[in-house]
Amino acid sequence: MNNLFSSFDPSTFSFLSLNWISSTIMFVLIPPMYWVIPSRWGIFWNKMMSTMHQEFKTLMQSSNLKGSTLMFTSLFSLILLNNFLGLFPYIFTSSSHMSMNLTLSLPLWLSFMIYGWLNNTKHMLAHLVPQGAPNALLPFLVIIETISNIIRPGALAVRLTANMIAGHLLLTLLGNSGSTMGMIMLNILLIAQLLLLLLEFAVAMIQSYVFSVLAVLYSSEV
Repeated sequence: MNNLFSSFDPSTFSFLSLNWISSTIMFVLIPPMYWVIPSRWGIFWNKMMSTMHQEFKTLMQSSNLKGSTLMFTSLFSLILLNNFLGLFPYIFTSSSHMSMNLTLSLPLWLSFMIYGWLNNTKHMLAHLVPQGAPNALLPFLVIIETISNIIRPGALAVRLTANMIAGHLLLTLLGNSGSTMGMIMLNILLIAQLLLLLLEFAVAMIQSYVFSVLAVLYSSEV
């Protein structure tokens, strides 16, 4: 009960927790992309990255920031592969921990804020006051907008963490109850587990997309 996430972090007693090294397993998948004859995996991945590049380019609404979508496509790839790796047995899911998700969202949000307030101060101040708002409500609206801006990195991290933990927790709890069930209920449980696993595959893709798209939208505001 010391830590909410301790049940998802089987500890390895060393200076550096070896669980976190599982996040680098994805680098094994990258070398085939650089072969002379492209593989199906390489063609699929390049197609997906070019699609994400066009999506982020449209959302950014600026032609001056050439190459800036590379950061967001990399972020999407990192979260997507970590989410998928967490669905395999005995692989530690790093994207279900606040320590990793905050490490991704907080520096991004902080850099956007510093850049915006230093270079577009009037634009950032105008964002605090919605257009056409009555004068009597302006102080309250400024406070609400400021708070909603400050909680953005936490909301990004909590959204990804909660979605990844909820599915894994449900799969684990259902799986542990299988030993006490009869044959008919066990078959129903297996079908339910397979359907939940398919749902988790969809959640892994959707949450990585949502995280990166929201990061792009936050950057486009500044």
